[in-house]
Amino acid sequence: MKKYLVTGGCGFIGSNFIKYVLNKYSDISIVNLDALTYAGNLENLAEFEKDPRYAFAKGDIRDKNVVQNLFNQHDFDCVINFAAESHVDRSLLEPDLFCQTNVNGTLNLLNAAKEAWSKCGYVNKRYLQVSTDEVYGTLGKTGYFSETTPLSPRSPYSSSKASADMFARAYFHTYQMPVLITRCSNNYGPYQFPEKLIPLVFNNVCNLKNVPVYGDGLQIRDWLYVTDHCSAIDTVIHNGKIGEVYNIGGNNEKTNIEIVKAIINYVHNNINPKADENLITHVTDRLGHDRRYAIDASKIKNELGWTPQTEFHKGIEQTLSWYKDNSEWLKKVTSGEYKNYYDKMYLGR
Repeated sequence: MKKYLVTGGCGFIGSNFIKYVLNKYSDISIVNLDALTYAGNLENLAEFEKDPRYAFAKGDIRDKNVVQNLFNQHDFDCVINFAAESHVDRSLLEPDLFCQTNVNGTLNLLNAAKEAWSKCGYVNKRYLQVSTDEVYGTLGKTGYFSETTPLSPRSPYSSSKASADMFARAYFHTYQMPVLITRCSNNYGPYQFPEKLIPLVFNNVCNLKNVPVYGDGLQIRDWLYVTDHCSAIDTVIHNGKIGEVYNIGGNNEKTNIEIVKAIINYVHNNINPKADENLITHVTDRLGHDRRYAIDASKIKNELGWTPQTEFHKGIEQTLSWYKDNSEWLKKVTSGEYKNYYDKMYLGR
């Protein structure tokens, strides 16, 4: 049986990935290392608590001893690093935290994996760094990010992720570490923490609260359903070429205001008929707000045969229906000491 170390596995994408792998494979076990910060939730994986293939370890990738002890206890075949501070607005306020987690934490994982795996010559080992299209910067009205697009991050968050990518690549070139990097577009789906656009707007609209929209709301993002992202990562782990970067996109470019209006329409028709577009409030645009992201995912399609399977109109319906059916989950994660912070949060990435 192969053993994976998944970091940040109680978060949005990490928990969906763990579900995907354990439901698909019987010969893979997972150790989930998560610090359980505000965006991590053990309930996301409650169904696997008694599964012998799954183990949870509470800890922070910033702590060298925690990471090293896990590698001493387990012979990992693969590391998938989801653990990250990921909200752009928070990075504007706390850039140091983003550097500590996203850069120093990644270094701790790389060093521990290198020490453990170099003894066997890295045979059948994989280290996958989960990154973001935001490391490329911003686009005009046309064009797409490819794997050869120069990195040009424009926020503390994207700068920290770009730095982590460069360290991962350096470990491949310097130490022959079996490193892979994936860069995805905006994810959406179940279990996304409500500081991000879709669950935040959904929660506000359901409660008939104002929906603040940055600037004119015409910022464009490519939207990727989280299960498609998980299948792409799984494909890269098994078939990707060591040392390569793979862009993962959903082929679904939408403006922020389109997303907001779609959510209002869903809530109006399915939950609260009082919800309407009068809830939209345009606010001053975010500092350094990137105008457009769009992914060229032809490399992963042509080389590995992966394409997204979820059309946006189906994915958004599934996502909003999940939040509707799991309103108690949403209430739990938006309560407590961070509630006032969420209420002040603006939208999206």
